[in-house]
Amino acid sequence: MKIIVLMKQVANKDAVLRIAGDEKWINETDVAQQTNESDGYALEEALRTVEAKGGGEVIVCSLGPQSAKTVIKDALARGANRAIHVVVDDVRSLSAYQIAKALADAIRDENPDLVFTGLQSDDASYGQTGVILAELLGIPHATIVIEVDRGSLGDTLRVKRELESGWYQWFTYQLPALLTIQSGISQIRYASLKGIMSAKSKEIREVTPSVDAFASAAQIEKVYMPLKTKQTQILGGGDAKAGAVELVEKLRTEVRVL
Repeated sequence: MKIIVLMKQVANKDAVLRIAGDEKWINETDVAQQTNESDGYALEEALRTVEAKGGGEVIVCSLGPQSAKTVIKDALARGANRAIHVVVDDVRSLSAYQIAKALADAIRDENPDLVFTGLQSDDASYGQTGVILAELLGIPHATIVIEVDRGSLGDTLRVKRELESGWYQWFTYQLPALLTIQSGISQIRYASLKGIMSAKSKEIREVTPSVDAFASAAQIEKVYMPLKTKQTQILGGGDAKAGAVELVEKLRTEVRVL
């Protein structure tokens, strides 16, 4: 059993964000970085799946600058066996397709049984990279996975997907397959002292993709902070009944919920 887990380095959720001068992304100077939340759950599911299978290999793959090795080393300390670092200094200029293409080229020869990714990144939040990657690898995919039935693991794997309005779906996938994991699916383990020490000797293979070789139809034009707006209307002039009539009319004609 070989599982590849995609993990991304993102800005800390509590960091004070400022827009960069070119208005294409945030100014990442002095901004603390951390592992993308749902990617941490993807790693945990991969480790539990290998343990349930009685053995196997978990390979972490991360695309980003040299600073992304912090995320990689943390994953190795938690139990991953080795890592692939797709070195790209200017990640912000890449679209979801370009990122998926670079990742596909880096992991295709590994021929994994499963590929786990987080549902979406905490920064761009496209939720597209995993889906596009599955298409490029020519394997089926499941999105918003909230439970993995490891007892069903063989040539197929049964998973539970979250749907709209509180509904969910159990579906069986033929391996190899790609799963995008929802946050909160399990309890993430901490890196032990033994794991931290053993991570120092684990392999991190660097790959430098030729990102100029594949163009994308998508690009970021401008990033900006949400504008705070406030609009207050007094209905009925102090008369509750008249206010109720005006409110119903606005809900019908302006908001159109009635």
